[in-house]
Amino acid sequence: MEHERVIRDVTVRLPMASTVVEACEWAVDALARYTPAAISILLRVHDRLRCVAATGAWQVFSTVPPQAGGDNSRSVRTPRDGLERSIVGRVYASGEPAAVTNVTAAPDHLPVRPDVTAELCVPVLGPAGRPIGVLDLQWSGPVELARWRETAERLAHRLGARIAALGGPPAESRSEQLLRHAAAMTAATTEWDLLTAALSAARDGSALAAAVLLLAGPPEPRLGVPTGTPGELESRIRAELAEAGSDALGRLIARAHRHGSAYTLGEAEHPPTEDHLPLVRAGARTLVVVPVGPPDVGGVLLVADERLLRPDPTTVNLLELLAGQAWACLERLRTLARLREEASSDPLTGLRHTGPFEQRIASATPGRTALLAIDVDGFKDVNDTYGHQAGDRLLVGLARALEGALRQGDELYRTGGDEFVAVIEVSRPEEAVRIAERLTEAARRTGRTISVGVALPHPGESPERTLHRADQALYTVKRQGRDAVHLSPA
Repeated sequence: MEHERVIRDVTVRLPMASTVVEACEWAVDALARYTPAAISILLRVHDRLRCVAATGAWQVFSTVPPQAGGDNSRSVRTPRDGLERSIVGRVYASGEPAAVTNVTAAPDHLPVRPDVTAELCVPVLGPAGRPIGVLDLQWSGPVELARWRETAERLAHRLGARIAALGGPPAESRSEQLLRHAAAMTAATTEWDLLTAALSAARDGSALAAAVLLLAGPPEPRLGVPTGTPGELESRIRAELAEAGSDALGRLIARAHRHGSAYTLGEAEHPPTEDHLPLVRAGARTLVVVPVGPPDVGGVLLVADERLLRPDPTTVNLLELLAGQAWACLERLRTLARLREEASSDPLTGLRHTGPFEQRIASATPGRTALLAIDVDGFKDVNDTYGHQAGDRLLVGLARALEGALRQGDELYRTGGDEFVAVIEVSRPEEAVRIAERLTEAARRTGRTISVGVALPHPGESPERTLHRADQALYTVKRQGRDAVHLSPA
């Protein structure tokens, strides 16, 4: 096959392309006339390699994550994207071509056809010599890879020059942008991360300078999470809204939920409503307002700019979609948090129970973490005489009394029916004993008594052994008459 003819055909056609997509499609068409390979050209668009042109294949990957490093042997799976890293991602990251003669032995091969045996991938370079994309070819039969590598590199060089002349890789489409932000919100694992992603999406999707979220509460309307270092306008808006107070925030939220999304037309001669005066004082001249979630627990998204602009109504629709996605993700996070709290808490007293306690004592500091094993004196008699409901009320009241007697940072767990354990940080054993005595005094004020065993971990001692010693100290108190504290021997 005459490789110079391939170069000539592509070289002749590329200058006639008026768009980057057209240039890539013509390059693929020219190559396809000389080789049966599956051909694709992927260019960097935002944070992904996007397939811009390709020949027919069983599967053409729409986007591929660029590889973060130059791993030349194995695929990498990361929590961020969850996708298998590929040869094309590796070539883009390293800027070095890759020729694979046996794809079955290459774990980072992306199979586009079931019969592919060999793959060649070369970088498409921009003006500064840095990769802007890749040209990938996959064959299902014998192929002279060394010769094709030289040809592919020459074609990629010409294609990169034409792409640069046309202004670089294509911009991210609005649908791609929406998908990217929706994925970021879905992947968020905390409310902070989610709201930060939502506000970033609002600024990006609207092309306006500032985005602020107001939340309805409870207990009262408030500003949503700040996003790192906010811009100047965003900082002023936050300051003005904070000064305006929760009543003003509540009116903005109620207005949005009563009437729906709204936006200015960027006309300076029209006065703002009283509710919007804090935004005007901050310097906002263009504003989009979008309700988020239900009126009583949701909020409102404010997206603003200092410029006088006329937002496209489709931009408002996009912000409504993002707000809906953000609220759905927020509800999911809150539901998961509630389920985790329920799973780790005693439903009667609200105290954390065995699972979290085991995790806590596993991190106990020898000589500084004290375990206080607590048992309610005569609890069985209460249940037998007055019934289990009376016993439950006793436990709830006692739990509140013990919590109140502990210091900030001390932790109280319910580990059994009438059994509690407090985990406290102390500087010496005598301090642990004093705190245990405070607990016995708090119990007496409720009309009940408790027995407390105290133990401090020894160097190299397992948490289970420390707890066993605290229990043994507790049994000593029980044998000696109850309503007292005993420290386990050092």
